[in-house]
Amino acid sequence: MRGALGLAFLLIAIPVQGHDHSRCVVDARDRELCLHNAARRIATLSPGATELTYAAGAGDQVVAVVSYSDYPPQAQEVASVGSHTRIDLEALVGLAPDLVIGWVTGNPAEQMETLEALGMPVFYIEPRSVEAVAHTIERLARLAGTEPIGRQAASEFRDGMAALTVRYSERDPVPTFYQVWDEPLMGVSDEHLIGQVVTLCGGENVFGSLERLVPRLDDEAVLAANPEAIIAGGMGEENRHWLTHWEQYPHLDAVAKENLYFVPPSLIQRPTPRLLEGAQLLCDKLDQARQKREDA
Repeated sequence: MRGALGLAFLLIAIPVQGHDHSRCVVDARDRELCLHNAARRIATLSPGATELTYAAGAGDQVVAVVSYSDYPPQAQEVASVGSHTRIDLEALVGLAPDLVIGWVTGNPAEQMETLEALGMPVFYIEPRSVEAVAHTIERLARLAGTEPIGRQAASEFRDGMAALTVRYSERDPVPTFYQVWDEPLMGVSDEHLIGQVVTLCGGENVFGSLERLVPRLDDEAVLAANPEAIIAGGMGEENRHWLTHWEQYPHLDAVAKENLYFVPPSLIQRPTPRLLEGAQLLCDKLDQARQKREDA
C-alpha cells in the first residue's frame, strides 16, 4: 500500500484519543495537547526528542525513532522510520503510535501536517534554555504517565546546571568562539542554548550580539573578533579536524595560546540532560585558558 490511501487504511489501528484535562500539556508551539490515557506507544522524530523521552522515564514506551537516535544505547534497537528531515510516513503509521514527539524546526512541516490530519496526537518540542530542557522532560513525563521519574530527572538537571553557574559564571571572562559548523562556518548567539552555556561558564561569546541564533560567519570575522578560545563540536565524538583549520593563523589569540578545544557534539549540541556533562567540559576548557594566563 502506498500514498494517502495506504496511510488511511493503516490508521484504523491507531486508537483515537479523547479529551481529558487530567493529562493536558502545552507544547513548544503554544498548543494544548490532551490525552485520554498515558501514551504507551511513542514515536520520537529527532535524536534530541528520543533522549528527552528516555530521560522522562518513557523509554520502554518508545516504538519509533529516526536516524542518529543513538542515546541511550537501547534506543538503537527501536524501529527507525527515516530521518528527522524525511520521515517514512507509512512505516510510522504502521507502528500505531498513540503519541508523536516532533521537533518544531527540525521535522518537515508538510509531513507533520499529514500526521495531524490523520488524527495522530503530535507534541512539539524545542527547548532553547536550561529551564526549557527541564520543563520539556516534565511535560513528556506527564504525557507518558512517568511523572516521578521525569520530576527527578528535571530536578537533577536544574540543580546541576545551577551549581555550574554558581561555580563559574563570575570568573574572569574568556572571549570565546563556539564553532557549531564548518562549511559554511557557523557560530551561535547569546540567545542560543550553547551561547547560554558559554556565558554560564564565564565565557564571553564574541558573536553573542548577532541576531541569528546560528549566524553564518567567515574566517575574516573570526580573525577580527580574535577570540582567546575556540571550542568546536565537530561531526563526531572524536572528530577534531575543525580546529586544525585555525592553526594556519598563528597570530590568532586562541592559536597563539593553544586554546583550541573540542567538546563532543552529542553532549553540547543536543538540548538534553547530557548538556550538564557537556557544560562541565566546556567550563573546564575555559578554566584551562584562564590557567594559561596565570602561568604566562
